[in-house]
Amino acid sequence: MADEVLIEVDTAGVAEVVLNRPRKKNAWTMAVFDGLAAAAADLRARKGLRAVILRGAGGCFSAGIDLSVLQGFAADFDAIRAQMLTPPDGQAANRFQAPVTAWADLPVPVIAAIDGVAFGAGMQLALGADFRIASPGARLSIMEAKWGIIPDMGISQSLPKLIRADLAKELIMTGRVLEAEEALSLGLITRISSDPLAAARDMAAALATRSPDALAASKALVEQAWTLPPGAGLGLEARLQADIIGATNQLEMVMANLQNRPPKFR
Repeated sequence: MADEVLIEVDTAGVAEVVLNRPRKKNAWTMAVFDGLAAAAADLRARKGLRAVILRGAGGCFSAGIDLSVLQGFAADFDAIRAQMLTPPDGQAANRFQAPVTAWADLPVPVIAAIDGVAFGAGMQLALGADFRIASPGARLSIMEAKWGIIPDMGISQSLPKLIRADLAKELIMTGRVLEAEEALSLGLITRISSDPLAAARDMAAALATRSPDALAASKALVEQAWTLPPGAGLGLEARLQADIIGATNQLEMVMANLQNRPPKFR
């Protein structure tokens, strides 16, 4: 994996995925696109993973796509169109979407710790997380309109679960920059913290004490239920619960509570 994306995993199974281009405000090259997708695949294969934190190095989440990438697109639009319209076999997401959509598919909680700016691709990555914790001075924007394009990195999957359609249209069409307080009021971020990385680490540590089976099922329940007709969600709840109840980790959670000790999950 390129050094532009780093993975750090602690002994509790909490991973930090770091955008590592601080001098460029963690703007995305194609190595970042591919590195993020590879990081998600790497973490999916790891046993004992409990949570993931997405963050940027150097006090900035991400300023979006690097201008060099846009310039590269201009050299061969036909090739870019082909990549957009031809995802890898058996996958719904193309090369540009997978770095964002992969985090929703990961069966553990994913937290974005947002400092500085989250613009364009950076904003879409943050929206792909389960939770977003931003600093008071953070600025956020779905900025693709600045370049005459639309956001196309999985935003059709993430944004409808968070805000109304008219607000989504406004933010996409104008590309205007939001302060953290407004982003919170609109539902685009989960909370504001003076130290978003510390808050994300605290949240991840707390989640790591819960049954991984229950966390995975909880995430699946919300992700899938938001797109189901009303009655279909009942069957989804029942199927997910039937898979968990009586299983090793569920019983361990019960015993840990009864014995007043930390749980030991498998």
